[in-house]
Amino acid sequence: MHMDKQNVTLSLPLSVLRKVEKIAKDQNRSLSELVAELLSELVEREEQHAGAKRQHLAHLGQLAQDPNLGTRGSISWTRADLHER
Repeated sequence: MHMDKQNVTLSLPLSVLRKVEKIAKDQNRSLSELVAELLSELVEREEQHAGAKRQHLAHLGQLAQDPNLGTRGSISWTRADLHER
């Protein structure tokens, strides 16, 4: 799969850059490959989080539309039952 690429300029602390360059070298990869993979993983996690959030909010919306809040209009407990000590 071919993906269009764009060059970017990053400013990193020198100590971080040296460590990351060593990691890339140890993995026999370029710094660009390593950064691209890490950023792709970040994007994927964010997309999964956004999807889970949408699903959760949709579920909450469904609950809010149920005037019986799942009780089907029948409450089998009293306030005293709930606060019994």
